[in-house]
Amino acid sequence: MKNQRIVRNTRCGTGGKRLLAIQVTAIGLLLAAVLPLSAQDKKDSGAMGSGNSIGFIASKDASAKEVGLPLYPGARPHKDKSDDSPAAQLGLWGGAWGFKLAVLKLESNDPPEKIATFYHKALAKYGKVLNCADAAKAGGTNSSNDLSCNDDQPENGETVLKAGTKEKQHIVAIKLEGGLSVVQLVYVEARGSDSNN
Repeated sequence: MKNQRIVRNTRCGTGGKRLLAIQVTAIGLLLAAVLPLSAQDKKDSGAMGSGNSIGFIASKDASAKEVGLPLYPGARPHKDKSDDSPAAQLGLWGGAWGFKLAVLKLESNDPPEKIATFYHKALAKYGKVLNCADAAKAGGTNSSNDLSCNDDQPENGETVLKAGTKEKQHIVAIKLEGGLSVVQLVYVEARGSDSNN
């Protein structure tokens, strides 16, 4: 009955027909976008698929597993504003190409130096750890897949640590804000971006 009332109310003139057409189109587009996403395997929703799959993820949730780093002991989720999310995931992939970003924001009462030491050890499992605050020592090797700090120059008093490869980067940024250490854990995966992949 409710649908019939909507149809009857929109039959009055060209404006009503146009509104009905817009509503039907919007619902159709919404269903076309939602149905394929809901059909994805929930167990593997955070991972980029194989070279034969297509997918998309956008979420306000990310965990230590998605960023590939442990949570600092005693740290709490950090929000810049009350309506912000302390975490996010975004991914898009298809064929041999893909992109994934996972971010987790934390805060701690511990000094930034102590947190940096903790994450320097945690990042070491991904290879050489770069401290972008020390630009002279932070350059990567000449390999096209090695990380560098060329694009990540920390602000004054901020520490940025990186490890991994250009294709799979793990980044930790730490800075003091209002007496608290704010920590951002970031994972960036970009596959198929080079011509040799």
